[in-house]
Amino acid sequence: MKISVLGAGAWGTALAIQAANAGHDVSLWGRDATAIGQMRASRRNAAYLPDGELPAALGLTGDRAAAIAHAADGLTIVATPMSGLRETLAVLPSTQRVLWLCKGFEAGTGRLGHEIARELQPAMRVGSLSGPSFAQEVAAGRPTALVAASEDVDLAQAAVDAFHGDRLRVYTSNDPVGVEVGGAVKNVMAIAVGVCDGLSGAAPDAPGLNARAAVITRGLAEMLRLGLALGAKAETFMGLSGLGDLVLTATGDLSRNRRVGLMLAQGLALPDILARLGHVAEGVYSAPTVLARAREAGVEMPITEAMVALLDGRLRVGEAVERLMSRDARAE
Repeated sequence: MKISVLGAGAWGTALAIQAANAGHDVSLWGRDATAIGQMRASRRNAAYLPDGELPAALGLTGDRAAAIAHAADGLTIVATPMSGLRETLAVLPSTQRVLWLCKGFEAGTGRLGHEIARELQPAMRVGSLSGPSFAQEVAAGRPTALVAASEDVDLAQAAVDAFHGDRLRVYTSNDPVGVEVGGAVKNVMAIAVGVCDGLSGAAPDAPGLNARAAVITRGLAEMLRLGLALGAKAETFMGLSGLGDLVLTATGDLSRNRRVGLMLAQGLALPDILARLGHVAEGVYSAPTVLARAREAGVEMPITEAMVALLDGRLRVGEAVERLMSRDARAE
């Protein structure tokens, strides 16, 4: 199969490696021509995935039009951040089969990926590829499971054909709404768990493992409430893109969103945290939009609300934790 991956960040590079190693004809596009040249020479993506060796068969290009044409009869993977999805979809031919990797609500519009696609390219065959996955582990061939979500059964199967193998399992779902809500909200919850873990042990009454479990569980409840309000299926949130991605992102040391929470608990300012990360932490940018979409749908999301106030500087870390713990008792 001919596959083009548009976006040479960590995740796009990792999937391109996986597909090329599986014998597919893969073209990886990056907007920085100099960086692409360096990757071609060193067979490494030094900026985003320095430990992942690029297979000799993996094509690298700085020409987006050529990359798009390469997958005209194959599969196009959009591996940009959420902020780049709209612009990328707009330049793709409507005949292209497209899956995106980004997770979140679009800033400004509050739209999920499938809603952006419906607006721009109503005839295009689209879906998302999501689930609990760190790029470093996928590139290294460590066991991983993903879910390809689309209302187009054949497109979801194409994702299986492209990426499913001994070390990467790809399941299918016909609930793109649920898969995308899970992928968006889990990043916000990972910041909250990071804050909780960062405060652990700071004082005798500081949050500990019990608090971590509570935040993850109640975070899943928030995710489910918003998903159902937007038309998702409840069972999706018990799967890879719901509970699975939430647990990984909230507890894994490779999670950028978790690291944001850990550093907030240390008292670092958000601009300094983002400078230290050097990569996008989608939860920081999507949190306000998640909250706005929840309010529009009449859904209560207290953890999300506290994280937005914390990221905005309207609450200090201790105040955010106190606000959550002082909520009135209610039925679960």
